[in-house]
Amino acid sequence: MTRLLFRRSVTAVAVCGLLVLTACSQQDQSAAPSQADAAQAQAQAEAKEANDQLQTYRQMLQMKNDEMASGLGQEIVQRFPNSAAAKEVQQTLPEVEQRWKETSEKHRLAALWTYQVGPMEGGTQSTASLYTTAPSGDRAVRLVLRRHTKWGQSVFLFGSGHGFVCKGNCMIQAQFDGKSHPLRAFLPTTGNEPAIFIRDDKPFIEAMEKTRRITMDVEMQDGGKQTLVFETGGFNPSQWSELGKK
Repeated sequence: MTRLLFRRSVTAVAVCGLLVLTACSQQDQSAAPSQADAAQAQAQAEAKEANDQLQTYRQMLQMKNDEMASGLGQEIVQRFPNSAAAKEVQQTLPEVEQRWKETSEKHRLAALWTYQVGPMEGGTQSTASLYTTAPSGDRAVRLVLRRHTKWGQSVFLFGSGHGFVCKGNCMIQAQFDGKSHPLRAFLPTTGNEPAIFIRDDKPFIEAMEKTRRITMDVEMQDGGKQTLVFETGGFNPSQWSELGKK
């Protein structure tokens, strides 16, 4: 009797184990298609998103909006590197990025200049000016192009403290885009302004209009010798107002 009960128990356990294995196998088979479907759905969603962004990228190109097109193109290439959208974008993106880089630099240089018109000591003056890129802050020096109804046209540097060192007609060693371009200079007759004037203002302006970067080696009364760096490439002569003589 005992042996019979033992055999039945073993048989029951074996049957239960077989049922469990069968159920697990069925679950695995049913789960596999669900995971595949999820992966396919995700791939389709990514493809749709990439295509939607590609349509926007094309629109930005048509509108000649290089700033938006550049950012969007980079995002498409980074997020969907193996997509057809990324492949199409890569055909135009380098050119778009280069144009936007040049445009950004042009805007940056133009923003360095300030143009003003106003009354000045018995007349009216029009100025175009920009500060040095180096030195900066409190030690920055300003390059000023000035037209005055009484004094005419002039070009000068305006610093801080006690101004510049210059005896009579002195020479400023300057470079225009890396090429030597010495400048004759003199101090104002008043002697109490931190300024130094460029002797040949007209030739200076003509040369400056073709130059992106000017450096000048000067000596300051308060700070010794310094190299001034002016990024002049954004100068717009049309914004520097002409004035009639008084």
